[in-house]
Amino acid sequence: MTKKKKLLAIGGGIALLLVVGLAASSGDKGLGVQLASVEREALQAKVSANGKVQAVTKVDISANMMGKVTRLAVREGDEVKKGQFLMEIDPSRSRATTAGAEASMQALTQDLESAKARFAQSKADFSRAERNRKEGIISQADFELQRTNLVTAENSALSAQRRLDQARAGVAEARVSLNYATITAPMDGVVTARRIEQGETAVIGVQNQPGTVLLTISDMSKIEAEMEVDEASIPSVKLGQEAQVRIDAYPNQIFQGEVTEVGGSPIVKAGVNEAIKFKVKVRIKNPPLTIKPGLSAQADIFTGSRPSALAIPYQSLVSREIKLKAGESFKPGQPREEEGVWLFKEGKAEFRHVKTGLLGDMKVEVTEGLQGGEKVVTGPQRVLRDLKGSEKLREEKKPARDDAKKS
Repeated sequence: MTKKKKLLAIGGGIALLLVVGLAASSGDKGLGVQLASVEREALQAKVSANGKVQAVTKVDISANMMGKVTRLAVREGDEVKKGQFLMEIDPSRSRATTAGAEASMQALTQDLESAKARFAQSKADFSRAERNRKEGIISQADFELQRTNLVTAENSALSAQRRLDQARAGVAEARVSLNYATITAPMDGVVTARRIEQGETAVIGVQNQPGTVLLTISDMSKIEAEMEVDEASIPSVKLGQEAQVRIDAYPNQIFQGEVTEVGGSPIVKAGVNEAIKFKVKVRIKNPPLTIKPGLSAQADIFTGSRPSALAIPYQSLVSREIKLKAGESFKPGQPREEEGVWLFKEGKAEFRHVKTGLLGDMKVEVTEGLQGGEKVVTGPQRVLRDLKGSEKLREEKKPARDDAKKS
């Protein structure tokens, strides 16, 4: 073999060894992961929910009597004052009933006067009979007859009085029914709904079925958003907490609010598989003048904050099954999983159990298990899911969005 061929052979062998060595060293670097440092930072916890805008004070006006609407004086959007005439339900039947009751009362008033006169006459007759009996002018039988006439006249007067009282109650009831025919505004406000037209028939409620809601009067100076908060978040929502409300009809605007009511029972819905949610009312402090009830709204309710919380990214938090020692078994009620993070420690994966606190937008507070300064694995998820412990890891920078799109 010539010298040139020997040199080429030696060079090729060295190159092959270098390639093999590089490949081996690349494999020894371990799994590529993204990391994040455990640091202290300001953390704001919030609960987000969707709902509708409504007036704090509103009155649904229903019919107290059945009949045709004969007069209707307002439209939706009209401003009204307390006591202002709104509508009339045909009063002809109630008016006739009232007139009949009043006439009956007048007749019974006259009957009572007659009964009282007869009673007075019977008292006078009995007084004379009593004197005559003492003087022996009349017999005992005639005296007892006058006593009986007195008792009968007294009972007749009492009965007439009771019939008159009953008639007066009937007149009062008839007048109340007649008053139901005229509907006036119960408060100052705006007509936010009108669900009946002139000439239509108003229907009253029967048993558990509500009657026709004719009008809705709302005080639009005080507005709230009625939100639906899911069962996992409701324990952290409290009265007086600050909130920010966004209304779809007013884009790019944020309205400040405050929690004024937290429901104690879940919202009942028709669907069996509906998620369990609770009603939470948020008073809007600076509502626009043109706001309308029923507008869609979203609210962020601020449930807590930490000025210097030890925080980790959400995606670094994992759950794994608790491994018991040989011979041990789970006790009743003992959790079978534990929450924790995978630490990047000396190039290897190490699981660390943690306890969490406040939930922020992108990070969660760690109250136990970490001190700060550690490196936690945040991804990729396929690696986090399959980690068992002690695997070799290497930090891999997350590609920029533009580069990722190009690739």
